[in-house]
Amino acid sequence: MTDLQTLIRLLSDAKVEYILVGGVAAVAHGSARLTQDLDIVYDRSVQNIRRIIRVLAPYRPYLRGAPPGLPFIWDEQTIYRGLNFTLTTSLGDIDLLGEIVGGGTFKDLLPHCITLKVFGIECYCLNLDKLIEVKRAAGRPRDLESIAELEVIREQAHGKNPE
Repeated sequence: MTDLQTLIRLLSDAKVEYILVGGVAAVAHGSARLTQDLDIVYDRSVQNIRRIIRVLAPYRPYLRGAPPGLPFIWDEQTIYRGLNFTLTTSLGDIDLLGEIVGGGTFKDLLPHCITLKVFGIECYCLNLDKLIEVKRAAGRPRDLESIAELEVIREQAHGKNPE
């Protein structure tokens, strides 16, 4: 089980610039669905990548689903040369996303964010409209299943009664 609270606290304490997306963002908006990992879109600036490398290094990040023993070096060059990383750590799973379908990069998504407290920690989180949009664009079955619930949450937030 992923220790979401610890991962979010570590990232925030290290001043990593990130946006919550995926299941944790849905839960922050009121979804009842469970999530198994932390999905974040991160700023790809040099300083931010250095912060990510430093803060996650003690928790042994490794490519999720990769065979044991596959060479994987957790350093700045690896992150610079890649974009999206699905990782497992000793704290659980985290997806570091440099860009997401239907939303783009950290800078593209920032105008579509709100600040929410998650585990008492202020975080950028996609607003409901954008979260629904990127889930629809991703088109995965689990994303499509969650859209109906998120739309009800959005309607309730706007004072409309769902039919």
